[in-house]
Amino acid sequence: MDSSLREPRRGLIGNASLSYPGQVPPKTDSPSPRRRRRGAELESALLDAAWAELTEAGYANLTMESVAARARTGVAVLYRRWANKDELTLAAIEHYRRSHPVELPDTGNLRGDLLAVLTAMSEARPTFFAMAVAVFSGLLADAGLTPAQARERVMGDGPARARVIYRRAHDRGEIDLDALPAALLDLPFDLVRHDMLMELKPLKPARIESIVDDLFLPLAQGRRPAEADRDG
Repeated sequence: MDSSLREPRRGLIGNASLSYPGQVPPKTDSPSPRRRRRGAELESALLDAAWAELTEAGYANLTMESVAARARTGVAVLYRRWANKDELTLAAIEHYRRSHPVELPDTGNLRGDLLAVLTAMSEARPTFFAMAVAVFSGLLADAGLTPAQARERVMGDGPARARVIYRRAHDRGEIDLDALPAALLDLPFDLVRHDMLMELKPLKPARIESIVDDLFLPLAQGRRPAEADRDG
């Protein structure tokens, strides 16, 4: 038989496999390539990995290499975003805090709103505050931050978010927001954060009520503590 009429032998020629009309390619067990993360998705994954490393290994043992390994990426990817371990740590804390916000209540009056948001803040953040305390001293030593700067980066913008509560109270006529200094508006949140840093556990309800009824409302509404309306 003429060799040119022979059916081609099935198999491999070089690195290519012969194919035939209607032939179904054989299945392989090779996993599909992992989807490449980019932009905000990648940054969120990196910060989640850094937070997990902080909680498991601690600030002292965290390295850029350990975070990169946990995030399954190269260390250069981290250095393109954060100059060093300290900046990465601060970014991870801020990311965790912002991705787990305390909901702002709307009870219909200022006292109820403050009691609700301070209680939620106290109950939701003990683990976060314990981690923040562990990181705090290392950041002061390594990052060159003042205590005030480190506290602001670690503790965040709780009072700023609460401006929504104060604005609603102003609109209802409960306070004159334009006449109140920022330090006074920050007072309830600063006191709760201070107590949590000292105790590393949720505040007792009586302490939160005292902050609101005996300290903040008398100053914000120009009343004596005994005149504060504890019934809301």
